[in-house]
Formats: sequence, C-alpha cells, structure tokens
Amino acid sequence: MSSELNKIPIVVIGGPTAVGKTALSIEMAKAFNGEIINGDSLQVYRKLNIGTGKVTPEEMEGIPHHLLDILNPDESFDASKFKELATQAILEIHQRGKLPIIVGGTGLYLEGLLYGLGFGGNKSEDEQIRKALENQAATMSENDFWELLNQKDPTAAQKIPPQNTRRIIRALEVIATTGKLFSEQEEHQVQTKVFDSCLLVLDMPREQLYERINQRVDLMIEQGLETEVKQMYQQFDGELVNGMKGIGYKEWWAYFEGHLSQETVINQIKQNSRRYAKRQLTWFRNRLKDAHWIDARQSWQEAQPLITAHLKKERNTQ
Repeated sequence: MSSELNKIPIVVIGGPTAVGKTALSIEMAKAFNGEIINGDSLQVYRKLNIGTGKVTPEEMEGIPHHLLDILNPDESFDASKFKELATQAILEIHQRGKLPIIVGGTGLYLEGLLYGLGFGGNKSEDEQIRKALENQAATMSENDFWELLNQKDPTAAQKIPPQNTRRIIRALEVIATTGKLFSEQEEHQVQTKVFDSCLLVLDMPREQLYERINQRVDLMIEQGLETEVKQMYQQFDGELVNGMKGIGYKEWWAYFEGHLSQETVINQIKQNSRRYAKRQLTWFRNRLKDAHWIDARQSWQEAQPLITAHLKKERNTQ
C-alpha cells in the first residue's frame, strides 16, 4: 500500500490561524480540479462553526469538502484517527481523478499524515492511558502537569510550553506506551513522504498577522460567537468537553460563571490566538523541513506555479 500511496499527488496548505488558508484552498481546488480535506482538529466537530473559522457553504463555491462536521463536540479525535480518515479520503478523491488538497493549521495532524509517523500500539490501551492523562491534567495546574513531563523527559519538556496541554499529554502517552523518551523518538524519526506531496506554508509579517487575528475575533463576536458557545455550555451542563477546549470556546466558561467580563474574555481570545499562531509557525519551521513558505498576501501568485510544476513532475514520472 505504501508504494501505491507515494504515487498519489496531494497538496497540503498549512499555516497559522487567520492567515488565509481557506481562500487559497478554494482557489486552488477550482483551478486544479481538486477536493478539500479539513486538517484542523476542531473543525471536525458539528455546531462549532464561528469559533473554528469553519468554511461556510457559500465560501465552498461548490467544492466538495471532507472531514468537516463528522463528530459531536463531546467525542474524542486525535492525530491517529485523522491520519486514518484523511488517507481514506485521499484515496477516494484520487480514484475520482481529482486532486486531494489538505488544508489546516494542526501541525501534528499534517505531520502524521505526510510522513506516516506512528501513534502508538494497542489502541484500547492507548485510549485508556490518554484518558487517564487527560483526567490528571484537568485536576492539576498547567505548570504542575508540565513538571510531570519535565521529570520523565526534560529535553521534550523544554520544547513544549506548559500551556500546550495536548502536546504534553501526547508526549507522556508515547513514553507510557513505548517505554522510550519522547524526545529520542522525535530525533530518530526520518521524514519519508507517504504521498507525493507538495507542502505550502502561508506566512506574513507578524504585525499584519496579529492585526488579522484581532479583526477576525471581532468578526466572530459580531457573527454570534457568544451564543454559539453558550448553546454548547448549556447542552453539556457546563462540562468542558473535547470540542470546547479550543481557543475561542474555553475562555467563555469564566464569563458564564460570573468571574470575568465579556471584554476580558474577548481580549483573552485575541491574546491566546496570537500566541497559538506563533506556536504554529514555530512548529512548521521546526518539523516540516521541505515546506515551501509563501507570502499569504500574494499566496495564489506564489502557489500556482509551485503546484503546476509539482503536477507536471508527477505526470512525467508516470
């Protein structure tokens, strides 16, 4: 199967939040007869539309989209499941004679799909370990939970900030399931492409990106983000379920419980989004070494010749 997969051409569009990935993916799908696969960890959830920046039916312009709205907010989803479902979607799109285009900012998901990185062994045991770690994280401060990783694998801990609870859980899970240091496994993983992929990462000057993020949050508020989150808060009786742990959602809990003002919550969302964008860019630079970095302000002009050349190369090798 692996020898068949590496003959399938795909395009991957990554980059930080609010940089313009969705617009480029639509333009690319129209130009190159493509279908789009969501690569964002929160857009898989139903009813989480405004806060995730999910593409609207109007914005899709008739382009088929996959891995959107496939789970309820209280269901779990991880890199392993994404890899499985995205690979299936890629095969189906390719069989239809279309170009698979994966778009998203969840770096771990994209890396696992592109390079086939392993995600553990016994699935039921892995899930039990992950659940136990998630419960542990919920009862500890961020710094105390990070210290657990620091004690087991200081090298890995230095690369993961205390705020990145999901990544810390992942590192501790790998250590528990394999008996090896997370940092050592990362160092020895050789990036061998699973697919014939062309990876594009969008970027722009930091000040402009941060301004776009602030404007995007303001637009989300205008579109009714508070109402969207409140409905989920009420539906799940105030429980912070999986889908609600993302930026734009979790910040509202303190407001609903009377601890923070709406203005403070909005400012927190903006600040957390900017910090997340910075972490995303760091991830792409450090982990996806063969990416083409393109200026988001002229993304189509820079991306179009790269994709054309990639597809031409693929045809010439057949």
